[in-house]
Amino acid sequence: MSAGTLDPRGVRFTAAMTSAILALGLITASWRVLAAQMVLFGMCAFIGMRLNPWGFVYRQAVQPRLSPIDQADREDPAPVRFSQGIGFAFALVATVGYAAGWTTLGLVANALALVAALLNAVFGYCLGCQLYLVLRRLAPAGATASDPR
Repeated sequence: MSAGTLDPRGVRFTAAMTSAILALGLITASWRVLAAQMVLFGMCAFIGMRLNPWGFVYRQAVQPRLSPIDQADREDPAPVRFSQGIGFAFALVATVGYAAGWTTLGLVANALALVAALLNAVFGYCLGCQLYLVLRRLAPAGATASDPR
């Protein structure tokens, strides 16, 4: 098992747990719930995927009970980290919306994040990962994040 790649089953498990938190946020319209999820998204997107507590639960409690996965079936973490960054942005908007009393803004941002998380959890379709791939195709060859082209 390579430390540089992700088990897609773990990604889906994390998306399921994230869906539960986002659903709770939608039901309660609580800025605190969305702020907690925003922190989780931020840790994964900006620091590292190994900080995700749901990934830890998956690696410790679920993965040992599953059959090993082939290296070829593992995923590149870059698109997943990008999608966590998008989740961070939506959770930030929802948190601000709920906290400022702009409930409709909070609900819409929360609901959009929930739809994306559910698509990943239920169908294994990561919207943020797909956007990452589209943006990579559109970027000029050889361009980096620090390249101003």
